[in-house]
Amino acid sequence: MRKFAAAVFALLCCLPAAARDLLVIGTHFERVYERGQEGEIVGFGPEIVRLIAQRLGHRPVFELYPWARAQALVAQGKADILVGPYKTFERQQIIAFSRLPFYQDQMVFYVRKGSGLEWNGDFTALADRRIAIVNGWAYGAAFDKARPQLRLDIVNSVDSGLKMLAAQHAQMFASNRRNTEPVLGRLGLSGQLAMLPQVIEVQDGYFGFPKRPASDALRKEFDAEFQRMVDSGELKRLGQRHEVNVPPQ
Repeated sequence: MRKFAAAVFALLCCLPAAARDLLVIGTHFERVYERGQEGEIVGFGPEIVRLIAQRLGHRPVFELYPWARAQALVAQGKADILVGPYKTFERQQIIAFSRLPFYQDQMVFYVRKGSGLEWNGDFTALADRRIAIVNGWAYGAAFDKARPQLRLDIVNSVDSGLKMLAAQHAQMFASNRRNTEPVLGRLGLSGQLAMLPQVIEVQDGYFGFPKRPASDALRKEFDAEFQRMVDSGELKRLGQRHEVNVPPQ
């Protein structure tokens, strides 16, 4: 009986996911996931999801949440796809990641121009500096290891982090170039703040799925369609159009 049940379960997992509405969620990531002028969700990630969902016969429904909340909803199985998470050990315990990433970021520090602050990659040199970081973001293994020795202030958005830095409430702001450069211009802070050249970490961004058997079929179908986009060069072309770095596959 157990062998029969196992065989049935394996068969069901291999069947195509039934056509349905997919709840797709994310937070504001410049060019990757954001709300357009008409209120619709746009960006590199949503365009990929729309194309793949259409080819699989599904209809995506997009929602925007604070990042920590978005991750929790997918981990709890209350949403079908999370757009854009970096892969970390902790997240892999609660979220199933797509097989391949779809974009790549450079995590860097921003400082006030004329502050004289520099960084050569040694985290011990940052122990006495106040550093603003974004709630729920992953900055890489080396940064995580150094966290207990760092003076960190949590902000809820890139806008808040840049304003905090400009107001001298923090000495450094850890962010990524893709998200930050457009906001610098929008806030009129390009002349006041500058990026340090030393990269904290290069991070790949993925699609996340609930880590449960009921979501396995969708994830496997999604991976197969995504691989076709990579192989055909479609992903690279879309990345260029959205001005987002696509990782080498």
